[in-house]
Amino acid sequence: MCGIVGVVGNKHARDILMQGLEKLEYRGYDSAGIFVTNQDQNAKLIKSVGRIANLREKIGIEMAGTAGIGHTRWATHGKPSETNAHPHTSTDGRFVLVHNGVIENYLEIKNEYLAGDAFNGQTDTEVAVHLIAKLAETENFSTLEAFKKALEIIEGSYAFALMDATEPDVIYVAKNKSPLLIGLGDGYNMVCSDAMAMIRETSEFMEIHDHELVVLTKDAVEIHDLEGKILSRDSYTAELDLSDIGKGTYPFYMLKEIDEQPAVMRKLSQIYADEAGKVKIDEAIVNALIEADRIYIIAAGTSYNAGYASKYLLEDLVEKPVELGIASEWGYNMPRLSEKPFFIFLSQSGETADSRQVLVKANELGVPSLTVTNVPGSTLSREATFTLLLHAGPEIAVASTKAYTAQIAALAFLAKATGTAIHNDKAANFDVVHELSIVAQSIEATLSEKELIESKVTGLLETTRNAFYIGRGQDYYVSMEASLKLKEISYIQCEGFAAGELKHGTIALIEDNTPVLALISNNPKVAAHTRGNVSEVAARGANVVTIVEQDAAIEGDDIVINNVHPYLSSISMVIPTQLIAYYASLHRGLDVDKPRNLAKSVTVE
Repeated sequence: MCGIVGVVGNKHARDILMQGLEKLEYRGYDSAGIFVTNQDQNAKLIKSVGRIANLREKIGIEMAGTAGIGHTRWATHGKPSETNAHPHTSTDGRFVLVHNGVIENYLEIKNEYLAGDAFNGQTDTEVAVHLIAKLAETENFSTLEAFKKALEIIEGSYAFALMDATEPDVIYVAKNKSPLLIGLGDGYNMVCSDAMAMIRETSEFMEIHDHELVVLTKDAVEIHDLEGKILSRDSYTAELDLSDIGKGTYPFYMLKEIDEQPAVMRKLSQIYADEAGKVKIDEAIVNALIEADRIYIIAAGTSYNAGYASKYLLEDLVEKPVELGIASEWGYNMPRLSEKPFFIFLSQSGETADSRQVLVKANELGVPSLTVTNVPGSTLSREATFTLLLHAGPEIAVASTKAYTAQIAALAFLAKATGTAIHNDKAANFDVVHELSIVAQSIEATLSEKELIESKVTGLLETTRNAFYIGRGQDYYVSMEASLKLKEISYIQCEGFAAGELKHGTIALIEDNTPVLALISNNPKVAAHTRGNVSEVAARGANVVTIVEQDAAIEGDDIVINNVHPYLSSISMVIPTQLIAYYASLHRGLDVDKPRNLAKSVTVE
């Protein structure tokens, strides 16, 4: 969701900015723009609606400079347009600003401080840059003083990069609740929303904390708190590999990331187990779980579904009740907690704003917490008590695939370690390394059947308006994720239902040719019942596709996958549904990696 890039002190500023914006395309956006200047104050600002390619077409070789800022926008205030695209300028053009987040009191600022100003668009960001200009003019403030005063007035979430046209060798930076990093180059410095944007230039980064203001020049990074105190901070090395970021020979990132899942399963085994197969999880995390009386998993979207898919595993091995919370709800409506709660935050990016809002409240209450994320050094990772990393490599496609399966696998290691510590016989007998190797083999076998899976989708989902996934138990939880994946990238209105709930209302929606995809893992308690539900919808004209584990399969099933341990069936069962979503989107002529209206990292509430 929205991306910021900036560079100061490099003669290739324009190219660095454009390459950085291209690396942030995965976050989701509807418009983009860059501002470039040099020591002679020859500045140029260009914006466009649509893809970065549209912006690149408008930029000529004359747009050169040594410093600049750029932005990809995902509309919150005002429709997508060049006028509303960033960067935004003050009336006189002196100040140029890019911004991620939401300024909650922008209308109050507009009325109280800027009553006589004329505005070109409808964004809160334009209000912010006008405020900075007004403070500089009326209070005779320096840029730093005006920026600092504006931050005291502004309420809400923000990541700002500000330039003063009269100071072409400085970028002013600040953040609150929205991610932003400083990149350290050789004789020049950068700012970006995501390390991925500048990984071609550097692997050395510096964190910015909330309510900090940074003065960035080509050879210095000066961090201020809002009281004016200068702070010192060490940099860190980002664990990103350029070869992981590219698509290689794949037509879409999503397909590449689906194919990477067996390797992710094996890498997690290497990270979280020794050569003898003994699980290695931080003892402090295990002890904190043992001391808790209830586990609360807080997440959103795909991560929320991964939490449900892990619930049975955690409850059975850790012997604690597990409750799921939708982050956007809990941020405003925290339910009554148990006496000794333990919070687990699931987030691919570690920057999910809704989850962070809950984490802030958990910290205020003194509740211990664990963030399970793919991004080391992310906000949720820094601010939680503990972190468990997914080690899945960069995930670029908006529709998450390998992060979902990695989250379940990582929690399996946590459950195994905790269950073993409390002498749970089920945990002692659960060889997670061995079972994940079987899962990896099952995934590979499914991936080898791509042509079969595509053939099952062809003609089924190309023109349909809606579809349903059904299942029971773990299969119901997988159906939630399967339906989300399909609706995200194919725009089919798809819902995942507990199969037994069909007759309680949903079956009224089944008519001739309605696609129904049934998930049936090898669970003898419910498999036969799900078969009965398949018969019910087929009798009402549904086009049914069955996805079945081998030992539960019968003649005529459509997609049969290898058996895995019941604790991990949610991983192997989801793979064909990821491919179904991919092929449905492809057949409908859509952009698989960049679905409309969606952002990869949801960094505003």
